[in-house]
Amino acid sequence: MNYKELEVWKVSRNLVKQIYSITNNFPKMEVYGLISQIRRCSISIPSNIAEGCGRRSSKDTLQFLFIARGSLYELETQLYLSLDLEYLNNQEFEKTIDSLIYCRKLLNGFINYYKTKC
Repeated sequence: MNYKELEVWKVSRNLVKQIYSITNNFPKMEVYGLISQIRRCSISIPSNIAEGCGRRSSKDTLQFLFIARGSLYELETQLYLSLDLEYLNNQEFEKTIDSLIYCRKLLNGFINYYKTKC
């Protein structure tokens, strides 16, 4: 399976770009805190999709897809915290959450599809 052809992988890469863009405006005191955590979490999503696709067994592939999904939920929480701390305005938050939800729907669909192929 070529992960580079997967829509969910492409969308998750765009989410990473969006995350990097919005976190550029966070306070500099968060460079080693929330900024780092949010960025690492977002990077984990396409990375785990790719790694899962490179695994030999279906069980391993699904495990990495589930890790990617967990990272999406973690990222969602971090975005809510960023809104609470007023590091994001409502417009940035809504746009990013919409992208995250779309990515999660694609990933859930891919997981369900992959389960039927096993």
